[in-house]
Order: sequence, then C-alpha cells, then structure tokens
Amino acid sequence: MRLAEIFERVVGTDAPVRFRAYDGSTAGDPDSDVALVVRTPAALNYLAQSPGALGLTRAYVSGHIDVEGDMYTALKRMSGVAFSEGSRFSPLEFAAIAKSIGWVKFVNRVPPPPQEMRRSRLFGRGVRHSKSRDAEVISHHYDVSNAFYEMVLGPSMTYTCAVFEDGDTALERAQFYKHDLVARKLDLHPGMRLLDVGCGWGGMVMHAAREYGVKALGVTLSKQQAEWASKKIAQEGLSDLAEVRYMDYRDVPDGVYDRVSSLGLTEHIGAKNLSGYFSSLYAKLKPGGRLLNHCITRPRNDLPPFRPNGVINRYVFPDGELEGPGVLQTEMNDAGFEIRHQENLREHYALTLRHWCDNLQRNWDAAVKEVGEGTARVWMLYMAGCILGFEKNVVQLHQILGVKLDGTDARMPLRLDFEPPAE
Repeated sequence: MRLAEIFERVVGTDAPVRFRAYDGSTAGDPDSDVALVVRTPAALNYLAQSPGALGLTRAYVSGHIDVEGDMYTALKRMSGVAFSEGSRFSPLEFAAIAKSIGWVKFVNRVPPPPQEMRRSRLFGRGVRHSKSRDAEVISHHYDVSNAFYEMVLGPSMTYTCAVFEDGDTALERAQFYKHDLVARKLDLHPGMRLLDVGCGWGGMVMHAAREYGVKALGVTLSKQQAEWASKKIAQEGLSDLAEVRYMDYRDVPDGVYDRVSSLGLTEHIGAKNLSGYFSSLYAKLKPGGRLLNHCITRPRNDLPPFRPNGVINRYVFPDGELEGPGVLQTEMNDAGFEIRHQENLREHYALTLRHWCDNLQRNWDAAVKEVGEGTARVWMLYMAGCILGFEKNVVQLHQILGVKLDGTDARMPLRLDFEPPAE
C-alpha cells in the first residue's frame, strides 16, 4: 500500500492540502498552496512509536515530515478535516501496511529530536515547581538565544500578548499599548515602586520607568534575559529607575512595593502552588497596593489537568499548567486580594502570534543559522498552532486586577477608566 493511499484512507479523498511522499505517491488537492510532504521512512517510525500529535511533531521537528507553504494555513485546513469513517485499520490491514513499507523500517525505534525536553533531564532537579527545577525549565524555554528572540519578537523584545487598537496596528505600537494598559490599570505615578515578576527582557520595567517615573525592579529565572535587559536599561539611560535581576520572585523581600505586575509568569506556577504564589505577591505589596496578573488561561474551570507529557510540555513549556479565569480569581481572592477588574484578550493573542510567525518566516534563514533548523521548526509549529488555539477558544488570555485593601479602603475611583488620555 502506497503512502498516498493511507493518507486518503485516514483523511478522505478531498483533503484541502497537497500530499507527497518519498515513495512517489501523491494525494489531496493538486492546486493547494500548502503541501504535507513525507520525506523519509523515519517519519513512519515516529508515527508508529507515538501515533498522533507527538509522532507528527517529532517527525516534523527532525525534518522527516515537511510543510510547504504557510504553516498556519496548513494547520487550519487540516484541523477542519473530518476523518474518514473507514480510517481505522484492522490488524491484518495494519500488518499489510507495515509489510509494504518494510518491517525493519517500520518497527525500528528512532530517538526523539534533541529539542524535546526528556523527563530524565528533570530527575535530580527537585520536585515539580521547586526553585531548582523551575530554573531548569525556564532556561529550556527562554535561554534559546537572545538574537533569535529579537528576530521573532521584534524590537520590543516582549514575549507576552500585545493589545491592538485594531487589526492594522503595528506590533511595536500594540506592545507599547499593552504595557501602557498595565500601567494605567496599576495607576502608576512617579515615586512608586513596581515589582515585575517574570519580567522577561524588561519591557514592562523600562516602560514604567521611562513613561511614569516609577522605580521598577524586574526578576527573571533566565540569565540571558537578565543580561540583555541590564544592557538595554543602561543604553536607554534608565539605570537610576529600572533594574532587572536574575532572581526567583520568591526571594524578593515582602512589604516593599506599591504595585506588582505579573505578565506571563502564572503559566509556570502550577495549580498546587497558586495559593502560595498569590499569597507571596500579596505579602510583597504595601496596603493599598495593586496586582495586575496577565496570563494564558483555559476557557473553563472544570477541564481536566493538562497532560504533562503532551507536545507543548515536551517542546515548549515543560511543567507548564493553565487554569480557568475563575480558578485564578478565586486564588487571588483567597490570598487577600479584592478583585476589581478582569478582561479577556483572547483575540489579541492570536494577532500577536501572527506577527511573531511572520517575523520568523521573514528571518527564517538567519534564525536557522542562529539556533538550528530543529529549534526554528519547533517555534514555527508552536506559534502557528497557538494562533488556532486562541482563534478556536481552546485557550484565552486574561488580565485580572486585584487590590490589597488598606483597611477597607481600596484607594480606587468609583468607576474605573483605563483609556489613555486624548493626544
């Protein structure tokens, strides 16, 4: 049985993409602008070992399966394919397929690509979400290469959801608007002290210092981020107000800060640690202080836990966990925060990811030279898939604003207005 026949058996004869295999067989729409290409028999080894998304990811990352054309378009079209009712193979048919491919090729085990975080690498690093293990998994994701992230994220070096005024807003303006929205929600003023936990490359820290005269400290578990941010702060002449340290947020002193921002850190905390996380941020604030928590969420609070061995956990966010917005609000509330505002920016993250995908595609050759083709493939697949995730409401992005009451005083206006002043 040729591979094109297997493809048609699984997805039907009218797949909206082209299919081509190393055995010379073809299927699908011959006029499609995207194609799925099986380049070597090793792709089948990966699929035999791990049927489904993991096997496909391993085969793509290692270059044995390729996508010609736009990755997002290919994923979107294939996500809409209804699998054929006769796609399940009987044991005899499965044996026939293996025989036609070659038993040795079919059953030969191949190792996962090196970009995959093996569970054995985390052994000896402590329990899940311990300080030592968090440092290891954060390094896996963020210490890829500052130069690579500059190619993907653009000049802002901001790796969190931007906020767009409309669909034509440029990415840099949208990231500025996001930082300014956070600043307005926190009601920043000169002389205040801001703590930005999980600060990345220091975008929020520098924005608060430059635009609002705030003395801002950012902490990150990525050495490369801290080094890049410190140099950028010095170049911008903000060293008197802004600072980024390579440091665990849990080691920051309590009771010191007027405001806390957490943009994209909560995803790394873990469900069992949310209570301690929000209690820790609460303790770091002065009475009347505010916390703005910005993170990826799930559309419901009663969904089963994320699989720790899924593709995202293996390749992108080891130990990552997402919760519903109601869970986060409850944990914030139980830690002592009074919840004053919440909004979902789901569509904005889809737009942000589109820009990042375009940046990576535009800089593809330079990115491959910087980090290797396997790593570049991981990021293209991950970001294109995430666009679909946000568009299809598989994941969301919530900003939740809480206040640490001063007695019973929230130190907030009767009605909140986060719109920027008219220019």
